[in-house]
Amino acid sequence: MVLGGGPTGENLADRVHAAGLSAVLVEHELVGGECSYWACMPSKALLRPVTARSEASRVPGLKDAVAGPLDAPAVLAHRDAFASYWKDDGQVRWLDSAGIDLVRGRGRLAGPRRVTVDGGRTLIARHAVAVCTGSRPVLPDVPGLAEAKPWTSRDATSSKTVPGRLVIVGGGVVGVEMATAWRALGASVTLLVRGDGLLPRMEPFVGHLVAESLAEAGVFLRTGTEVREVRREAPGGPVTVVLGPEDEIVADELLIATGRAPRTEDLGLETVGLTPGGWLEVDDTLRATGVPGGWLYGAGDVNHRALLTHQGKYQARIAGAAIAARARGVPILESDRWGAHSASADRHAVPQVVFSDPEAAAVGLSAAEAERAGHRIRVVDYDLGAVAGASLYADGYRGRARMVVDLDREVLLGVTFVGPGVGELLHSATVAVAAEVPVERLWHAVPAYPTISEIWLRLLEAYRGD
Repeated sequence: MVLGGGPTGENLADRVHAAGLSAVLVEHELVGGECSYWACMPSKALLRPVTARSEASRVPGLKDAVAGPLDAPAVLAHRDAFASYWKDDGQVRWLDSAGIDLVRGRGRLAGPRRVTVDGGRTLIARHAVAVCTGSRPVLPDVPGLAEAKPWTSRDATSSKTVPGRLVIVGGGVVGVEMATAWRALGASVTLLVRGDGLLPRMEPFVGHLVAESLAEAGVFLRTGTEVREVRREAPGGPVTVVLGPEDEIVADELLIATGRAPRTEDLGLETVGLTPGGWLEVDDTLRATGVPGGWLYGAGDVNHRALLTHQGKYQARIAGAAIAARARGVPILESDRWGAHSASADRHAVPQVVFSDPEAAAVGLSAAEAERAGHRIRVVDYDLGAVAGASLYADGYRGRARMVVDLDREVLLGVTFVGPGVGELLHSATVAVAAEVPVERLWHAVPAYPTISEIWLRLLEAYRGD
């Protein structure tokens, strides 16, 4: 039994059903979840025209052809299509074709292996219940903020119109991507960040390069700022963001992108000895700890291991395999660090792409994280723009690459790229990090010329001192 019909829940139900178990999915909103309708798909549909125009404007023969503004209505219509017009008919048809039952309504735990739906119908699982309810945006405790009804990520990706003036609070992925999209669509955008830079969980040079690009695009970036009060006199009217005694910004919309919390506040966790509203603590098979009988699982955002759709789907595959193995009495491969029943990538090889302009992509540990973990490392940096494939990709290509090498084992702990189109470089780095490919063997992985992937050769040459 799966609570939550987003990508994680769908994949987990599919895995256990493919292994021979029956599966039921309980969902009170749209089947397909946050990613399909309010996050991954609509946001990237908004961003793709932005990055395509930006890159085309730096290719000889195309600059004049793409010099005009984006067709905002066409971009928004493109976004609507990729969000399936906020209808889940196609997802429901897929569930039917996969042999997975769907129960519409809000599911709530009511004791071991028991779930009530909307307080009425009771479902009982033979083997396991998996919580895949995801996470939600959190509004900070700022006077007047809740009453002003600011945008959250859902509003930012689904707005039917382009705001004239948009203030964004938060320098993480959502803040950066939405600043990129809405500025290109014509909004005047101000980005407010408490810290001293953007994308603080990535290598520092990533945030610096993305900040430069946003500034060139016309985004007003203010670091070291804190919102003290928000005022909105009338619903839908202008919103005033107060930063200090004589420091206010007036906008048409305010987007808060400062953090997320698990959707576990009304799941009945207290009926099985857990704390409502908290993140679910799980082991590497995604089984919740502290629940007698070992029947409860938590996959995706709710376990706070890696709040990314692709990691949730990965966890779903691992959890589905573990649930099926335990149901059949097959030994669990918990001792195998990279076995079928262990979500090791959550700790060692998490890939992420930020679809800003330029793109940022990273997998594994940053240099700072590797040092904090006690590794003896060497950091190798290289100018991506100096690679032949990058100079062909766009005039004036700006980018940077870094690999973090474990000197004791001669394997990669992490890789980071920033520059146009680097998202498509990431999987090669992910394979190298997850498979712990020795640097000596990577030397024999020959990149095609002239592609941007030749950066691998340049990084390895720099490491070897060639």
